Amino acid sequence: MAADAELTPSSYIQHHLTFFEKHVGDGGFWTLYVDSIVTALVVGVVAIGFLWWVVRGATSGVPNRRQAFVELAIEFVDEQVKGIFHHADRDRLVAPLALTVFVWVLVMNAMDFLPVDIVSGALGAIGLHEWRLVPTADVNTTFALSLSVWVLMIGFAIAAKGLGGWLHELFCAPFGMTDLSANPLKWIAGTLLAVANLLFNFIEYVSKPLSHSLRLFGNMYAGEIIFLLLWLWASTGLVGTFAGTLLGWGWAIFHILIVVLQAYIFMMLTVVYLSLAREHH
Repeated sequence: MAADAELTPSSYIQHHLTFFEKHVGDGGFWTLYVDSIVTALVVGVVAIGFLWWVVRGATSGVPNRRQAFVELAIEFVDEQVKGIFHHADRDRLVAPLALTVFVWVLVMNAMDFLPVDIVSGALGAIGLHEWRLVPTADVNTTFALSLSVWVLMIGFAIAAKGLGGWLHELFCAPFGMTDLSANPLKWIAGTLLAVANLLFNFIEYVSKPLSHSLRLFGNMYAGEIIFLLLWLWASTGLVGTFAGTLLGWGWAIFHILIVVLQAYIFMMLTVVYLSLAREHH
């Protein structure tokens, strides 16, 4: 408390806004956002642990409601993967990965359904005044997820084509290559094509994690902003209270679709990227 008393109002706010930022090393580039990490890990362990618990106790007879729900979720994800990924290791790795991604992103998105005033009051009671409750509304979380998929995509490509084949594809697709013979003109043309292929592949490799992460972050962050604007409308008077409540409930219903749809899109793009990585060009 003594340290806080010495802070100016602006530095006090900045102090609490950065309370959960833990810098690794001397610079600020590599920063761990503790609130997003902890929330993501907790809801992920709970959701995946629930699936494991239900599957572990599954029976071959008439399933109960929990088992039926989990079986429907697993069958739904498996059918989506079958329609995209046509390689041998689908059941061993890709389908379980897709299920994990879908469930994890879904429960992180679903944290937006919790009443923010009740949750913030409970967290404030234990001293957590700036806790971020929706991990996917933090661009660092979505980038971490997309970069993990990006690393898997490169690993899949190297496993399928070999390191030499993957590097060859970077310089030879999509425009192909000419014969680098002793003819100077052919050598120049081949070099230009190799540079053009590398540039196009570089753009593709950079754009995939960017679009993958920013799509999820943008939708979830914008949803939170719209909620705040609608509820703040209630502070303008009786008309604002009525309009904000009506539109807020309408947006809440629509936001349920957004939460599920964004988890589905993130899962499908993950499967598409892994499938494309296994294709030979």
